[in-house]
Amino acid sequence: MLQETVSSSNPSTARESATKRLALLVEYEGTEYAGFQLQATEPTIQGELEKALYKFTGEAIRIRGASRTDSGAHAAGQVVDFETASRHDTETFIRALNHYLPHDIRVLESRKVRSGFNSRRDALSRTYRYSILNRPRPASLYRQHHCWIPAPLKIEEMNLAAQHLTGIHDFRVFAPSHPADRSSIRQVFRWEVTLATEQHSSVIIECEANGFMRHQIRRTNAVLVEVGKGNLPADSVKAILDKGQDCTGRINVDAIPTLPAKGLCLMEVKYPNPW
Repeated sequence: MLQETVSSSNPSTARESATKRLALLVEYEGTEYAGFQLQATEPTIQGELEKALYKFTGEAIRIRGASRTDSGAHAAGQVVDFETASRHDTETFIRALNHYLPHDIRVLESRKVRSGFNSRRDALSRTYRYSILNRPRPASLYRQHHCWIPAPLKIEEMNLAAQHLTGIHDFRVFAPSHPADRSSIRQVFRWEVTLATEQHSSVIIECEANGFMRHQIRRTNAVLVEVGKGNLPADSVKAILDKGQDCTGRINVDAIPTLPAKGLCLMEVKYPNPW
């Protein structure tokens, strides 16, 4: 009775009360997808999630993602949000979406959030991990999730170079495709290089920032790899950030091949309050 009264007196209020905004925590193995963002002719993570939502709710729902991962990249902690008129509870959403989704995409959590929640704009930081298999021979078990680099890497030198990335900098040199009319200044909270396990020779590069631009992480880590190989000194990163693309004629970022996306994984998205 109250709903009918509200509906007749204030249609917009009734519409809001009939819908809710949900946020999902999603993981995926991105090998078979052309990235997160929807594309007309290629399979994407966003496309698969929206198809699953339609099959479950019957609604044509457009979702938002906290980060637009690259083609072939993975996620352990992607966050998406959307509005729905479905009255199903959050646990039912998890079970139903996992039923309709492909095996390489899974919903881990579902929460009802405030109507104004925006998974992308409200995020305080995003944490990415890049995995490198550093040994003379490749591995079948890690071929889809690690970048294989046979040359020995100097982890300490790479980590020393990575420390120059922390703080507030203009990172446009590492993201040349970023639109010229948009800011390329980002705040990096940490950028660390560690040896994960001696047994598997897995080198982990983990970075956290308030935001990243397209290909920024993979191009930056490619420079760190060159430092690790001994081809560049540890202060190269600082020189690039200070002087841009051509650093006294000895460092050209464009000449360094970008690392493959398969080693990249979105680990976590942080918000002011538990999402």
